[in-house]
Amino acid sequence: MGGSYYDDWELPGADITLVLVGKLGYGKSATGNSILGREAFVSEYSHSSVTNTCQMASTNLKDGRAINVIDTPGLFDMTISSEDAGKEIVKCMNMAKDGIHAMLMVFSATSRFSREDSSTIETIKVFFGEKIVDHMILVFTYGDLVGENKLKSMLNNAPEYLQKIVELCQNRVVLFDNMTKDRSLQAKQLEKLLDVVDSVSANNGEKPFSHQMLTRIKEVHEREKVVHDAIGYTEEQISELKKEIHRNRDEQLAQITSMVEEKLNITVDKLQHQLMEEQNARLEAEKLAAEARQKSDEEIRKLKERLETAQRENEEFRRMAQNKCAIL
Repeated sequence: MGGSYYDDWELPGADITLVLVGKLGYGKSATGNSILGREAFVSEYSHSSVTNTCQMASTNLKDGRAINVIDTPGLFDMTISSEDAGKEIVKCMNMAKDGIHAMLMVFSATSRFSREDSSTIETIKVFFGEKIVDHMILVFTYGDLVGENKLKSMLNNAPEYLQKIVELCQNRVVLFDNMTKDRSLQAKQLEKLLDVVDSVSANNGEKPFSHQMLTRIKEVHEREKVVHDAIGYTEEQISELKKEIHRNRDEQLAQITSMVEEKLNITVDKLQHQLMEEQNARLEAEKLAAEARQKSDEEIRKLKERLETAQRENEEFRRMAQNKCAIL
């Protein structure tokens, strides 16, 4: 296709498709490698450059099922432009054109959960729709530094907005130790994750998450398959058909990318407006609290002054009484 950035995305369909999402540096690539059981993605632990574009790798599980893992850059980070995010989201959807069985939201168990993390999830909800939450699993990395008990304690004492997210995901939380070389631990944490993935699939009627963008991309690929099944055409005619379909595919995917970018801009603007309103409300609350403290401090100061005055008057009266007694 002459170097189109949509080339060579398609891999054979899998029984399970997982998408790793989260901020840069939280260990998405390392988690993907732990799931696959090999170094398929360059991770931060290698001290090399981290993921800067969507990648997909596959493997076969012991139970015979195939699994696709899609590693993404920080798609919904505030630092990535809408244009780049749009291209990567379409690329991710193209890889997962048959649907997403689970979206793994990756967080670092050693980092403070921030408002930005919360807004990332809100962006995903606004972009994909509320139904995406039914396929969402929270994965906390750095399990080598934070054990299960400590993670539970952290979540129990977490900010309200994090507790709401855990509740929203119906307590689907998994802790991953991506540094361990203990094969039994590696197998155990993968088994736990797959149990949660299977639970998600069961709760959704064994149907993966789909989206109107995914549907459109799938239609594009379905039209491509017609060429492979063409009968009665010469090789030259088939070659021309392929070129025409590839051109149409590139044009349609570019249109989808533009639509994604536009929706992202609207979504980001909406969330920024909400965050600004929250910030203004918080500043107003802080202002009222400061005024209340100032008023309280002023009342305390006046009370101290009255007390000091009373003490001086009492001391003066006591001295006068002593002097009177001495004269008598």
